[in-house]
Amino acid sequence: MISLAISILWLLIGIICLCGVVYLVLMGVKLFVPIPQRAEQAIWLIVLILIIIGALSLLAGGGSGLRMPSLR
Repeated sequence: MISLAISILWLLIGIICLCGVVYLVLMGVKLFVPIPQRAEQAIWLIVLILIIIGALSLLAGGGSGLRMPSLR
């Protein structure tokens, strides 16, 4: 049970980092080139799909493939 909680926390940290990077890139690109609203929405939709895939794979038991060594 604790491993699921740790995995959820790592997923949340990853989501925050991913959204932050995408936001910074979009703002940086907007400084030089106007981005259509539809393109920006499409980018955020792709980010949302990646988040859903990550959450579903975590709940299905797939995880990220990075496992901590057992202390037993």
